Amino acid sequence: MATTTTSTRTESFTISTAPKDGEGNGRKNTSLNPSGDPGLAFPDDDQTLPPVFTDKYKERQFLKHRLALAFRIFGKHGFGEGVAGHITLRDPIDPNTFWVNPFGMDFSLITEDDLILVDSNGKVIDGGRNRLLNYAAFAIHSEIHHANPKIMCAAHSHSLWGRAFCATGRELQMLSQDACVFYKDHAVYRNFAGVVLDAEEGRHIAACLGKKKALILANHGLLTAGATIEEVVAWFILFEKVCHNQLIADASSAGSGVPLVEIGPAEAQSTWEALGHSRAGYFMGLPKFQVAEWEEFGERTFLGKGLEPL
Repeated sequence: MATTTTSTRTESFTISTAPKDGEGNGRKNTSLNPSGDPGLAFPDDDQTLPPVFTDKYKERQFLKHRLALAFRIFGKHGFGEGVAGHITLRDPIDPNTFWVNPFGMDFSLITEDDLILVDSNGKVIDGGRNRLLNYAAFAIHSEIHHANPKIMCAAHSHSLWGRAFCATGRELQMLSQDACVFYKDHAVYRNFAGVVLDAEEGRHIAACLGKKKALILANHGLLTAGATIEEVVAWFILFEKVCHNQLIADASSAGSGVPLVEIGPAEAQSTWEALGHSRAGYFMGLPKFQVAEWEEFGERTFLGKGLEPL
């Protein structure tokens, strides 16, 4: 099982001996040979990087559109639960403020004109007709953005399988390649005290997240954060699916009596180096936005609306 201890990532890993068949509970699946250079997993060119804007107002317009698409994607995946859930975007013009969904509006209906801009005091200073603020969104996200200036976007919702796994109060086991995306890169916040309406609680959550990409809020839900909207959406969708996979694997193991086989630390580390970095998350998120752009606006793009046709 992964730990929450911060460690320095290495560029290579040690070859370990493969286990014998049927060896003990919680055995590790280790390889005799490295699988190759993790840096080869994604092409290193402009097509794998987010666009750069010289005009901050055009950047704001583009990012608000992407944030609205992120909500549409969350809605399509069934991540909405009543009025719970929020995704925030640090404003590129005033980094001390952030854009968020208005309280009480379904994810699937949100457009860029509906988004509201919130300052560091929790005051709504811009937005559409509905300027209601979910104070829980402010209590959590304001502290996350304040604690780590590199976080441009953060997402939290009460997704079905995330909620179920959150009830276990434990970290994910490295049972699959996808799980390794979160190897030593997620944590568990175990202090459930009800709806988060206190800034101090938000600070504790932000501190628990630290520089990791994902957080399991025990008895609550999932949270992901990162440098781009695309990676945050990609991480959240994958986090939810890995939680689902963990629950199915746990049930299968309990029912059959066959122990789960975890991926070894060296292999998990190598896989994280290939798939778990910010650029990989951004690139993995692009297809979701391509589909949303086409379904919502009939435009085929690779990097985003107005940049170039696919």
